[in-house]
Amino acid sequence: MPASAFTHPAPVEVDLIVVGSGGGAMTGALLAQRAGLSVVVLERTDRVGGTSAYSGGACWLPGSAVQQRAGIADSTEGARTYLEAVLQPDDGWTPDGAKVEAFLAHAPVVVAELEAAGIDFEWLPFPEYYDAPGRCPMGRSIQPTSIKRAALPRDVAAVVRPPVERDRVGEEGRNTLTGGQALIARLAAAFLGAGGQICTGHTVRDLLTETDVSGDKVVGVWALTEHGAVEVRARRGVLLGSGGFEGSEARRDSHDTPGRVEWSMAPRGTNRGEPISAALDAGAAVDWTGLGWFCPGLEQPDGGGSFTLGFRSGLMVDGSGRRYGNESLPYDQFGRLMAADPARIPSWFVFDSREGGRLPGIAMPEGDPAAHLEAGTWVRADTLEELAEQTGVPASALVTSVARFNGFCATGVDEDFGRGSDEYDTFFTAGEGPNKALTGVEQAPFYAARFVLSDLGTKGGVVTDTSGRALRPDGSAVPRLYACGNAAAPMTGPYYPGPGAPLGTAMVFASLAVRDLVD
Repeated sequence: MPASAFTHPAPVEVDLIVVGSGGGAMTGALLAQRAGLSVVVLERTDRVGGTSAYSGGACWLPGSAVQQRAGIADSTEGARTYLEAVLQPDDGWTPDGAKVEAFLAHAPVVVAELEAAGIDFEWLPFPEYYDAPGRCPMGRSIQPTSIKRAALPRDVAAVVRPPVERDRVGEEGRNTLTGGQALIARLAAAFLGAGGQICTGHTVRDLLTETDVSGDKVVGVWALTEHGAVEVRARRGVLLGSGGFEGSEARRDSHDTPGRVEWSMAPRGTNRGEPISAALDAGAAVDWTGLGWFCPGLEQPDGGGSFTLGFRSGLMVDGSGRRYGNESLPYDQFGRLMAADPARIPSWFVFDSREGGRLPGIAMPEGDPAAHLEAGTWVRADTLEELAEQTGVPASALVTSVARFNGFCATGVDEDFGRGSDEYDTFFTAGEGPNKALTGVEQAPFYAARFVLSDLGTKGGVVTDTSGRALRPDGSAVPRLYACGNAAAPMTGPYYPGPGAPLGTAMVFASLAVRDLVD
């Protein structure tokens, strides 16, 4: 590894500055370095990976050799059919067919590029999120293979952000890095091995621009460090891969983004949106209509939220004690149900003691049940009436909701919301009744866990073209400025097609940006 791998301060000038260190940013950095450019990654925190490192590492990259080797029924044509069915005009948003085609054409290419750089992938069984034409049975997402910490360069092993359940309590990562940690670790190791530089503790707040006969062009950035502001210049361009604005309450409020900073799954103290604002100041257009990648969030005793999915039993009720949706929906879709009505935030997830008082679902982090009970984020009671009193919901409504739900569990048919009718609904479940997604609330004592609206990041960002170039409101490009991931307006708009769509689209458009830079 080069001695300058973690340079401080940053170099004075390079070919490409990459802002942020998530999956899209690091993909762009690695591919640019391998293409012969000099690249520096500027990361605001002392860890690399951002929200990508917290993720399961799924990458929605259709039609690659990885799926072909796994023998699954995936293809570019099938993915095109699926996206055409899923990405429908909605609330002022219209899909950009050219960007969709660019994504589909380049997804297999970026996988091949990364595999050539030594990044190993495997197919991950995980159902896609919509029952639509072109859907691939058990999904088409891929993920990086796990890697032992000892197999990584020491500097990389020390700087990759730990899993969320460890990071939030100040613990280091595990000896085996999986999912998002494996993705970031592999990308960072390959990037540094190719001669790239990563500078932590650099918060990019402004872009440097110069004016010539063609107008303003981006020539670098200003970054704040513990030693003051530094100027870093870019001969070829700047790629924003810095996440969204989920960490800024003021920006969330100004763009009417549901949820709160403390409920977001972004690493705390990050993703405050300064690079997006800097792009706006440089003349870029911004689209805020995507809102966010949402999920139900198990509220933690400290007020934070936890990414939650895969409920095995139990039901969710709103403040009136009534059920309002299929709890087994893909998490973004259920999150949007929560956001649709203020009475649903907070909600209460009601379950029984069949799993020994543990939440019958997957929450990252779940937290200690005893701590939840002490803080009141969970309550426990011997009867549903007592549970209602502790949660503040009407007892008669809660008792009626549970009785109706239990009746559906007995018959195997959710007459209200169809829980268990889709392959995603049953992916995480193992119930023994006529519908394995429907397991009743019958065994006292009973529990209720408070849920808020969490997100995996916001979606509003810089408007870009098929090459990841930042566009002005008139459709012309801002010279030398590129964006990917949550710093860019999403190709998928308000939709979340399948596991790894945020990472997959970020990686593809980062790679396309590099191609434009190199050409």
